Amino acid sequence: MSTELRRLRNYIDGEFRDAADGRTTEVVDPTTGEVYATAPLSAQADVDAAMAAAAAAFPAWRDTTPAERQRALLKIADAVEERAEELVAAEVRNTGKPVGLTRTEEIPPMVDQIRFFAGAARMLEGRSAGEYMEGLTSIVRREPVGVCAQVAPWNYPMMMAVWKFAPAIAAGNTVVLKPSDTTPESTVLLAEILGGILPKGVFNVVCGDRETGRAMVEHPTPAMASITGSVRAGMQVAGSAAKDLKRVHLELGGKAPVVVFEDVDIDKAVSAIAEAGYFNAGQDCTAATRVLVHESVHDEFVAALAKTAAATKTGQPDDEDVLYGPLNNANQLAQVSGFIDRLPAHAKVEAGGHRVGDKGYFYAPTVVSGLKQDDEIIQQEVFGPVITVQSFADEAQALAYANGVDYALASSVWTRDHARAMRMSKALDFGCVWINTHIPLVAEMPHGGFKKSGYGKDLSGYGFEDYTRIKHVMTSLEG
Repeated sequence: MSTELRRLRNYIDGEFRDAADGRTTEVVDPTTGEVYATAPLSAQADVDAAMAAAAAAFPAWRDTTPAERQRALLKIADAVEERAEELVAAEVRNTGKPVGLTRTEEIPPMVDQIRFFAGAARMLEGRSAGEYMEGLTSIVRREPVGVCAQVAPWNYPMMMAVWKFAPAIAAGNTVVLKPSDTTPESTVLLAEILGGILPKGVFNVVCGDRETGRAMVEHPTPAMASITGSVRAGMQVAGSAAKDLKRVHLELGGKAPVVVFEDVDIDKAVSAIAEAGYFNAGQDCTAATRVLVHESVHDEFVAALAKTAAATKTGQPDDEDVLYGPLNNANQLAQVSGFIDRLPAHAKVEAGGHRVGDKGYFYAPTVVSGLKQDDEIIQQEVFGPVITVQSFADEAQALAYANGVDYALASSVWTRDHARAMRMSKALDFGCVWINTHIPLVAEMPHGGFKKSGYGKDLSGYGFEDYTRIKHVMTSLEG
């Protein structure tokens, strides 16, 4: 007996639409590997329509007062909270994440982040006016940049949609957002929620593939392109945007070092690091997946971590005992498996290292030791439930190993020595440094990296300012 597929649609200018040419792409349930929905495979005509709607809506939205934008965002936050179960169900169908963790670990931060940017909408202020030349007064205006083309990833589809639209809309911009082609469902539901609150054209969702995203970034209408994704994708976006000098906001990959010194409580550190490494199947650019441990406690740490990995469960969304669900798609399963298959002879798989079951894209919690700094699995982002462990002899070597990758998004230091923690936090070349913890984020603090992890900030006042431009206005005092 066949089951009717869900039909997802674009949201353009206040209405749901199929792709103009009728093309669709299949959406797969990663717990089964089976198709459960279709979504538009949008092309140039769809992108043109969405950009035209956003451009038409921009003047009126730009001219709303901060208080009006705040009220709209607060209504959105309330609506997300009220429809949490629908959003969780959509996200779980699309990603296979555990239901309970999606409900408790994603909905509350999303609601809080929207409310934060609602408050930030009323804090757009320039420096005080002043006379820097006799007879002339200068003021600084902060203004929205215009239409924003935004591309969200598949690892946290609905939360990353919030990170995109909330600061942009709060600042007075209009948005055309493309979810990943593998995870469009929760974003389409968000469009329904926002559509009941915002004027038509302010928020638009266009589903599609890489070519759809390229068409958005290369379109002449947007003033800014924002993407969360791979380094390769970020480079392509930056190159495309450079052709007409669009602003670019890039949050890309990570290879977070977790530096563990000999004075820590091993069991406590292992428990926290394992959770931060395996949460969401390690599909997090800040995941604690590259552990550096002082040589004096290396063996003890590895043994404890392998034991914890063996006790960590992956499985179906409704199983309350699982920490994480499947990898997002077949390509990602192949990528993670490939890293393990290509391990050098000196590496040792201490736990896991294999697919779980023959249905869906589940992968076992994995620990790999005996690695060298130039090994592929140390230098490249795995984006899966794989934690590597290296040993170091002293602080200088720990820093050399930690900073010795192309990524620079997040890091952590584990020690009871305050001075050492401060030295390390200063010297670590990463956009975030956690001390004796790893992965917590708050709306008030910036998230973003250096080097090949991209540029621009999400969250915080800094992320909000990224969606504004600065104008100098000078007036004569002589009338």
